[in-house]
Amino acid sequence: MNMTYDKYYQKENLFGEACPELMEFFTAYSKKGKVLDLGCGQGRDAIALARLGYQVTGIDKSKVGIEQMNEIGRAEKLSLTGYVGDMYSFSDFHGFDIVLLDSMFHFTKRDRQKEIGLIQRILRDVKNGCLVVFCIQNTSDKVQTLEQAIDFDRKHKRLADREFEYVFEDRESGSRSTTDYRLIVVEK
Repeated sequence: MNMTYDKYYQKENLFGEACPELMEFFTAYSKKGKVLDLGCGQGRDAIALARLGYQVTGIDKSKVGIEQMNEIGRAEKLSLTGYVGDMYSFSDFHGFDIVLLDSMFHFTKRDRQKEIGLIQRILRDVKNGCLVVFCIQNTSDKVQTLEQAIDFDRKHKRLADREFEYVFEDRESGSRSTTDYRLIVVEK
């Protein structure tokens, strides 16, 4: 269980709505299959995807975030199920058509090898035709590390590579921040 995020998630919808650029990609994608949202938090992406007609499974360490997401899923009768768990120990990737990793990788010195290993394991274990969708801060070091991890065996087709700005607004405090982001979608 992640006590830090359980504390943060006492504020519902902490990170706001899903990124419009991410939702544009999923809206335009014609195959509304099964999505695995790793590190789904309170479900900002998972809920939006379920509303678009995808069958979504979310995994996150935060019990509070998962409970909030599941409550919305039940209330709206969405094809959405969240589980409390560690994304690094999850291994049943073969049952999904899409794996989503939004803001999950930071490639800090401490976590770099663990994160690269997870990316490579996902790409190795998903079925052929599966999409792996990454949203990551658009810094040269992070993007370069991600691209090296993605292209480790050169069997992946890049379906999207788009730069955008993520705007976070806290309506209570009035604070606002903008971060450069990158959406990268690969197909196995």
